[in-house]
Amino acid sequence: MICCFALLMVTLDVTIVNVALPSIARQLHAPVAGLQWVVDAYTVVLGSLLMLSGSTADRIGRKRMFVIGLVLFSLGSLLCSVSPALTPLILFRMMQAIGGSMLSPVAMSIITNTFTEPRERAQAIGLWGAVSGISLALGPVLGGLLVTTVGWRAIFWVNVPVGALALVLTLRYIPESRAARPRRPDLVGQALVIILLASITYGIIEAPSAGLGSPRIVAMFVLAVAATCGLLLYEPKRGEPLVELRFFRSVPFTSATVIAVAIYAGIGGFLFLNTLYLQVTRHLSALHAGLDTLPAAAVTTVLAPVSGFLVSRRGSRVPIVVSGAALLGAGVMLAQITDSTSFVWLFVAYVVFGTGYGLANAPITNNAVSGMPRAQAGVAAAIASTSRQVGQTLGVAIAGALATVGTTGHALARALPGATHAAWWGLGGCGALVLALGFVSTSPWATRAALRTAEALNPEGIGAAQLTGAISVRARR
Repeated sequence: MICCFALLMVTLDVTIVNVALPSIARQLHAPVAGLQWVVDAYTVVLGSLLMLSGSTADRIGRKRMFVIGLVLFSLGSLLCSVSPALTPLILFRMMQAIGGSMLSPVAMSIITNTFTEPRERAQAIGLWGAVSGISLALGPVLGGLLVTTVGWRAIFWVNVPVGALALVLTLRYIPESRAARPRRPDLVGQALVIILLASITYGIIEAPSAGLGSPRIVAMFVLAVAATCGLLLYEPKRGEPLVELRFFRSVPFTSATVIAVAIYAGIGGFLFLNTLYLQVTRHLSALHAGLDTLPAAAVTTVLAPVSGFLVSRRGSRVPIVVSGAALLGAGVMLAQITDSTSFVWLFVAYVVFGTGYGLANAPITNNAVSGMPRAQAGVAAAIASTSRQVGQTLGVAIAGALATVGTTGHALARALPGATHAAWWGLGGCGALVLALGFVSTSPWATRAALRTAEALNPEGIGAAQLTGAISVRARR
């Protein structure tokens, strides 16, 4: 329950902020690129620091790190609520993200190490995933209600009492724990990850206004390529790298990483563009827009624990394949919208989208940690969590760039439905990729690759019972 409180805070902050973007734009005179940064400043910092925060918690104590994260996140939320301009708001969003990066990996480490039996762990991860659905359900409605009745600043007040409650429960119930042999910090790897994510996000967001061929944008993409090459060359030389590249020899793990990026890119783009479409083009209030997205959130909440149950009983193939097919269908449906599309059509599209999202989380996390020695399960889960944030960051950046290039002000309201079609087809493409990887990642070839990776990561010959995944179960089947 305490872990879910932490996840609720971190994920609620994304959905609730999206509903407030049009109000923030009006009051702070923010362009669309500024709104993208309000979302992506949070996700870039969060995704960049997840692995560092997880390893630091192993070293200094998970409870201590959890408490620091709660304090920073709550304080950052309070400062966001009093921001006088766009730049301070973006900076305080980054402060929130620093705190948030200390919450998710520690909470997932607790769950992974508490539920060691594969079937129980899959069900626990399903409940964990349901919290994401609850945040998707609660965020737009609560955000819309607060923006409509009080103002956009109220959306950040919500985190303060939730954070205080989580802090009291943490101090009362969570025991202190540390890893028996904590990983050493990898500062060079951490710097390269930050440079990679920040430069590619900046390049995508600013390209529509600066021009794709401008020296500043070209320099950002060159910097991103250089950081990627640096990671590939430097990380294998370290005994305890920030990014363990050997994990990617496991087909299920690599597939889970790619699936996480694809699905969360679709989610990030959906939340960002759908909010602008409903409020800017269809002229709905923030509350009405939040209520209209409730079907997607409700389906997500219901299907997340169902997905965990399916993974524990039948493996990952069914939920991943159905998830990919649903996202593909939602992308195709949303690519048909105009400024007068029937709300029945939107309702069905939102339900289909919620089906894809709701079924995805349990198999992503389960495949990421499957077959890994327990000592490295936290690192594997942190990489999966980072992939989610990377996907969401890229989704907002790419979808916003595709949909708003050359359109501002009143022209944006008229042009937005047609301009979003490319982004919605992109969502369909992400669904098709997930659908294909659903078959690949659950094939006998993938299982054999995962077993070979587990053996390479486990040279001491620890028995299969001490591995964290259901790989051996699938192999026996």
